[in-house]
Amino acid sequence: MRQSPVEHPRTPPGPGPGSAPRPGSAPGAGPGPAAMTPRTGMLLLTAGRLMREEIDGALGARGLSLRHVSALGHLSREPGLSCSALARRAGITAQSMQATVRQLEKAGAVARESPAGRGRTAELRVTARGRELLGELDGVVRAAEEPLLAGLSQEQRAALAGGLRQVLANGWRARHGDESPPVHPPPPLAPTRDP
Repeated sequence: MRQSPVEHPRTPPGPGPGSAPRPGSAPGAGPGPAAMTPRTGMLLLTAGRLMREEIDGALGARGLSLRHVSALGHLSREPGLSCSALARRAGITAQSMQATVRQLEKAGAVARESPAGRGRTAELRVTARGRELLGELDGVVRAAEEPLLAGLSQEQRAALAGGLRQVLANGWRARHGDESPPVHPPPPLAPTRDP
């Protein structure tokens, strides 16, 4: 009798009792849960995407974006930055940051201060309205992150935050060489108090 042209592939025989294990596999290890564990980078990528979707939706309802949050966070930590310095902190082009700053100025959240002297670069500062906005944005982020952190104890949350800070610092150094990373790589959202 003639065989059908479509045949089921044969399962290759497994290693015998005296054969060596496959390279990279532990002796006697099969395709168990350990072999299916996703890479940490993929977990970070997926968690970041989920968080971003939540925050983007909440900010979009207020006419804002993560770029606005980043700019306000950096300026609250380092008042007086120039637009180009702020762009470097946020990792975007100066042109994009100029557009972001103009929008924040229009909202009354950021003000430019020009030091005396011709040709001096304008310094950017968060206004009282900007500090209020930072407080609101902090609430947005907290509401978005809470479902993702459900079930984690305070100790686990602190350990996760500490590990992520180290990951961000490592990433900064890998991209910028020996240059020291900014303090608290994620820009703070809680408004800083005036002295």
